[in-house]
Amino acid sequence: MKATLPLGLLVSSLALAGCVQHTASKALPGPVVSVQEAKAYYVEKRKDEVLRELATCESGGHGDSDRLIIGGRGAYVGRFQFSPPTVVAYVKLREGRELSLSEAKELAHDYDQAAELAKFMIFDLDRAGDWPLCSRKIGLRAQVEEIRSAL
Repeated sequence: MKATLPLGLLVSSLALAGCVQHTASKALPGPVVSVQEAKAYYVEKRKDEVLRELATCESGGHGDSDRLIIGGRGAYVGRFQFSPPTVVAYVKLREGRELSLSEAKELAHDYDQAAELAKFMIFDLDRAGDWPLCSRKIGLRAQVEEIRSAL
């Protein structure tokens, strides 16, 4: 006597076997990252968001501008409203290179370079208070602490 399986059970078994084999041989989509890499990515994205908020508060926008941004009767320049002597001092501290005041103004007007300098000041040197009004307005210190706790 021959053993027979009900047709539905046979089809289900074959389908399940096909699915298991198919998924087991399939590569994972996209790159696989570690938990630490995912945290680092999140932290950098949050830092960029905070910098955009700060720039918007200081100068009304973020990113490059097609016009020079000058505030405080010419004392502050760029999206982050840096004074040129501040740029000179912190570039020297961060990179060890000397800038002229003219080069400092150019750097302050370049959003990407100015954002990197602001990131260094805020997150590496804990200088969130260098933007007193906007620091309070956007809760900069609290955001910095939240980002640090994510590490």
